[in-house]
Amino acid sequence: MEDLPKGWLTKLKDKFTEANGFSGIKFSQINNYPEIEVPKEKIVAAAAIIRDEFQFDQLRDVVSVDRFTKENRFECIYNIYSTIHKGRLIMRVKLDSKKPEIETLCSVWKSADWYEREAYDMMGIHFLNHPDLRRLYLMEEYEYYPLRKDYPLMGLPGAMQLPKK
Repeated sequence: MEDLPKGWLTKLKDKFTEANGFSGIKFSQINNYPEIEVPKEKIVAAAAIIRDEFQFDQLRDVVSVDRFTKENRFECIYNIYSTIHKGRLIMRVKLDSKKPEIETLCSVWKSADWYEREAYDMMGIHFLNHPDLRRLYLMEEYEYYPLRKDYPLMGLPGAMQLPKK
């Protein structure tokens, strides 16, 4: 780990317990960085605690993932950084396969705005209460999401004639 204060991860684990109203939280490591998996219903509360009490003041990226599974097909992965302690935390949230939606983190980190718009545009993840959720790259009427694993690889229906086998 980087320059994070000694024992901070233990304090983080102590904060996110069932006794404190946080059930379903999982801790792990990914690429030598601490990772926390949060249920989508608790994302805003968890993010605010991480920012306010643990001084992670920057949201550096939001990555959307399509696992192409029947349950919890989609994930949002938040790359959070503390400029004060020069350390990183990865926060992961699993989303429903049929209706991938999650509360926006724009109220916690303003930088979430564009990252969430990109995840919406490319993967179709809806961020509830987002101040300006619209497509970033593609036109609004476009009905597909290019980074989903079910995106038609042989082209869009009616776009152009496909070669015959």
